[in-house]
Amino acid sequence: MSRVPDEELMAYVRAAFAAFEPVPERVLAAGRATLAWREPDAALADLVADSRSGAVGVRGTSRLLTFDGTDHAVEVEVSGAGRDVELVGRLSPPAPAHVRVRHLDGELTARADPAGHFIVPGVPSGLVSLVFRLPDATRIVTSWVRV
Repeated sequence: MSRVPDEELMAYVRAAFAAFEPVPERVLAAGRATLAWREPDAALADLVADSRSGAVGVRGTSRLLTFDGTDHAVEVEVSGAGRDVELVGRLSPPAPAHVRVRHLDGELTARADPAGHFIVPGVPSGLVSLVFRLPDATRIVTSWVRV
């Protein structure tokens, strides 16, 4: 009995999965997008609080997300329902910043004022991550969250 090389065996396995249970293109695109949007030099702000935790099926109300990092925190209110939502937030400690909202179809930009407040309307519902660039070139990136 001869041994099948690992590469050939993996090719058979990939072909079987592709034929019987293909990965949806939207899932593949999301995976490629998250790798393309890495921010290796940015400080990570993880999601530490979500006002909707446990509130399954609640629609049309505001939702408060809190992200916390080593030196910075971000509070974001998500309002609206349907295809697009609005993000209203605050960076702490307060600082002006360039704000990017990354989503599966691209990104939106806004500015945080000197008090750290920002508003981003028209954000597509789905997975988003925020990136802040401060005047001293510090970057803060939030974990991905579904809005």
